[in-house]
Amino acid sequence: MRLHHQQSLLLIVDFQAGLLPVIEGGEAAIEEAAWLAGVAEALQVPVWLTEQYPERLGSTAPALLSALGEQQVWQKRHFCVMEEPEFANALQAQKARQIVICGTEAHICVLQSALGLLEAGYEVFWLSEATASRRKDEARLARERACARGAVAVTADMVAYEWLNRCDTTTFKEVHQRFLKPRSPRDVTFF
Repeated sequence: MRLHHQQSLLLIVDFQAGLLPVIEGGEAAIEEAAWLAGVAEALQVPVWLTEQYPERLGSTAPALLSALGEQQVWQKRHFCVMEEPEFANALQAQKARQIVICGTEAHICVLQSALGLLEAGYEVFWLSEATASRRKDEARLARERACARGAVAVTADMVAYEWLNRCDTTTFKEVHQRFLKPRSPRDVTFF
């Protein structure tokens, strides 16, 4: 069950300005999601964002938007994005069968979206260090629950190197120079 960039989509859930101040490790999670989104863009992996009730929670955090290239933004009212018919239909029209998911809050919208994706037959990969909640225990329990139902916990490095597949290509060299340089160690634990 390896990831293939031709079959993947990166789904970034609800990193919204109004929510982030209360998210434990939210800034570091955004940094990790933005890093992987850069790799995704270089490999032409679609990047989709969701926003839960943006009139109330604000739009996607500017720090994330400024780091992203081309992306699709979906506004939603359901906690599970698969309950939004427009989103579900658009996803079905994509060639993506492997969904790398991250965002906030892990125990609400990310979890329910991951479960909905699994129910619809997608392979779901839970991007651990880019998924957070107000409380660390809720994020950990959400990951455990999603994985118990069939999701696979991954790190950004795992995803990037599986998407790249080999080291002797021009693409690898370009992506490696641009994104895969050593990153600073994180002092926050993510789940």
